Amino acid sequence: MTRLELIGVEGLPEVRPGDDLGELISSRATLETGDVLVVAQKVVSKSEGRLVNLRSVRAGEEAVRIASQLVASPDPRMVQVILDESVRVLRSERVLITETRHGFVCANGGVDHSNVPGDDELTLLPEDPDASANRLRGRLRELAGVDVGVIVSDTFGRPWRLGIVNVALGVAGLPALLDLRGSVDDAGKQLQATVLAPADELAAAAGLVMGKTNRAPVVIVRGLGLQGHGTGRDLVRPAAEDLFR
Repeated sequence: MTRLELIGVEGLPEVRPGDDLGELISSRATLETGDVLVVAQKVVSKSEGRLVNLRSVRAGEEAVRIASQLVASPDPRMVQVILDESVRVLRSERVLITETRHGFVCANGGVDHSNVPGDDELTLLPEDPDASANRLRGRLRELAGVDVGVIVSDTFGRPWRLGIVNVALGVAGLPALLDLRGSVDDAGKQLQATVLAPADELAAAAGLVMGKTNRAPVVIVRGLGLQGHGTGRDLVRPAAEDLFR
């Protein structure tokens, strides 16, 4: 019988720039080789100092114009930060959808003000989520003596469906995708287009434990036995293959 466990790591303090996230986790969790840790982007960004204070931002004309068109009427300075974090704007009427320098297409360029002390503080996505996942994996190996997989996750909206779900931004120590094309199904038919995204599936499952107010930004997934290596960038659909952009 296949069984997966989702174990929330609770009791983490408010994470601040420079904090040793690996030590904070390993001191509060008993890890086993083969575990996969899903870590909320917010605590990764905080530990890496990916924070901006709006008092240091001056909004340009384009940011002011876009802010006036959005339903939420955001602070134009926040819009300026979003533009600074993006390589292109895909939609700026009612909602702001951009493409980040990582290649992610998402609302507000991943810039967020929730779960951050103070009214003027914003968090940004990690500079390189895959590198963040790799560093944390190495630190946990050093501290706990176990080999685990790490997923850095964040909540994204989805075209054509309501609600937000966790997805994988950074991946280390496990495959991000499983390509089943060429294999056969139970009926003996060859699969032509089946590529699974286990990193996203694990991130979404962990989101049920994290919640938005549970203060459990790290979740251990145990019992999966997934072998291989991949990156979060593997999950980004190339623009040439994107039928909807």
